[in-house]
Amino acid sequence: MKRPFPTKKLELAIKRLFDVTSCSVIASAGLPLFALIAALVRLSSPGPIFFTQTRAGYKGRPFKMVKFRTMVHRPDHLQPTTWTRSEEEAITRIGSLLRDYGLDELPQVINILKGEMSVIGPRPLLPEQVAEFDPVQRRMLDMKPGVLSLAAIKGRRAIPPEQRIAYQVEYVDRWSLLLDLQILYQALWVVLQRRDARELSCSEKPAR
Repeated sequence: MKRPFPTKKLELAIKRLFDVTSCSVIASAGLPLFALIAALVRLSSPGPIFFTQTRAGYKGRPFKMVKFRTMVHRPDHLQPTTWTRSEEEAITRIGSLLRDYGLDELPQVINILKGEMSVIGPRPLLPEQVAEFDPVQRRMLDMKPGVLSLAAIKGRRAIPPEQRIAYQVEYVDRWSLLLDLQILYQALWVVLQRRDARELSCSEKPAR
């Protein structure tokens, strides 16, 4: 399948090199932090340490995204499809802290090293959401999904899903290494300040 941005092969190669290098460092140097978070998640409530969910990746290909669990565990068939106040109340104490600082996303270094995700890119959505995309919205699938995104610096969880998707499409349309650097720098400040960390009620299935 033809990749997007045929004139930016070198930039895409540099992007992938950054992904592999940065995540290799995080995976090795961050082992004590990973272990601490895993222990806190285990102690916070019964259930698995990790939460995995099928998401739509590059060109809509499904993959298993992995995160630290931040909510009370429930079987897949009992997971709701809308975000409500009761879902917010299901977030554990440690889960709330992990979400605020984006630490629940750390296990996604595995997805990045496997080539399923990138450090920066459109946030991956559920396959059933992608199935309803119009041709313009599907452009967000022309790049690998990322942990950090343009939406993260434009409002994070405080903006509605439709606007988030519009920002994901804008990212793909405007993509460059310079844009990635801008997002990386600004996203770090957004996370450290815990800005817009509260989830809106929306049609997204909660991402534990």
